[in-house]
Amino acid sequence: MYGRVSLLLGGIAMGATTAFALTHSGLLGNANASADDAYRQLNRFGDVYEQVRANYVTEPDDAQLVAGAINGMVSALDPHSRYVDAAGFRDLQTQTSGAFSGIGLEVTLEGERLKVVSAIDDTPAAKAGLLSGDIITAIDGKSTQGMPLQEASQKMRGPENSTVTLTVRRGGDAQPVDVKLIRDTIKLTSVRTRKIGGDIAYIRIAQFSGNTSDDFLKAMTQAGADKGGRALAGYIIDMRNNPGGLLSQAVEVAGALVGRGEIVSTRGRGADDSLRYSATEGGLVHTKPIIVLINGGSASAAEIVAGAWQDHRRATILGTRSFGKGSVQTVFPLGDNGALVLTTARYYTPSGRSIQAKGIDPEIVVKQNIPANTKIQDAAGGEAGLKGHLGGQGDTEQGGSSAYVPVDEKDDVQLNAAIELLHGIRKNPSFPAGGTAPR
Repeated sequence: MYGRVSLLLGGIAMGATTAFALTHSGLLGNANASADDAYRQLNRFGDVYEQVRANYVTEPDDAQLVAGAINGMVSALDPHSRYVDAAGFRDLQTQTSGAFSGIGLEVTLEGERLKVVSAIDDTPAAKAGLLSGDIITAIDGKSTQGMPLQEASQKMRGPENSTVTLTVRRGGDAQPVDVKLIRDTIKLTSVRTRKIGGDIAYIRIAQFSGNTSDDFLKAMTQAGADKGGRALAGYIIDMRNNPGGLLSQAVEVAGALVGRGEIVSTRGRGADDSLRYSATEGGLVHTKPIIVLINGGSASAAEIVAGAWQDHRRATILGTRSFGKGSVQTVFPLGDNGALVLTTARYYTPSGRSIQAKGIDPEIVVKQNIPANTKIQDAAGGEAGLKGHLGGQGDTEQGGSSAYVPVDEKDDVQLNAAIELLHGIRKNPSFPAGGTAPR
């Protein structure tokens, strides 16, 4: 009875407060109706909770019952809202700073299926050839059907040099295959740079973690200051299969090329929930053209950066349409009981375009050639393909797009198209980007 009484008292207190607040607006009747409905729903939950505790075949654990109820409530909202226990909260904190032991795989739930968003560069998952769109049907022989995202993540992590076996189905394959992986320390090296052909600065941003902005500024500055070799023809910034990361880092990276002006805005439930993030003055001064590569695995923070540079005409976007994860998740710590990860707003580009369930469309669409002798699933489902996704606003929602990147660069059609544009071999009216005003 204790659990039920506590829940009901909470419902009464919430209803009374709501009714009092709305009395002066002449909406007391509506408030009372809302409070009564909330009370009835909580009363029903209390009845079920009491029956389970009293009559289940074995004595249930109260903490597990409550956690299961919370998970059920939050997971019914959208694919990105979730409850994480204390261990899951620690995982969240390590995903964007420092290092952790695992296989380096970003996954999401599509309905009850565990689906790969992307494999982090130079990790066991990437080296094993796991691709965006792959379905993981089992982890160490345990089916992932209906498995909570946090549980799946924890099962794939473990001590360095230990093994985990993923059962993976790709495309229309009738039979899944087992992929045995050896866990390693995943170091979040988010920015890598090198020269292509002696005159193109190639900068790969794999995700947005704690040092991404500093590392990106170093890469851009060093490439522009390098006096050796031929004169710099331009930059290729590769954000393909970048699953996102820290908003603060995305804003700083985007701002480095914008200099001043809005980078992204968020709009939530009420007018007071709207926020605008702008670049601070002092952006990088350069005159060389920039091409940004994106695809169906580019999500969240990567889409914010691509959208800002596109609207401010600081770069030409090339590749295929991005994932479309344009929602903001806020983490609400719950003390020793973990945290609530809750979707609280949508992202918008500087020109007011919603990213959610739409993604960023490149000015220059270039699709990869899929090898004829493989069964690669070339179309990532995208945000719009996730069951229960938060609806977009304004334009029609868009489905997923190609997320395949060949291992061998000579087969990478998107990268080679960017090189040809920078070398003047290929022409396109969208290249180079120009102007500064958002469009």
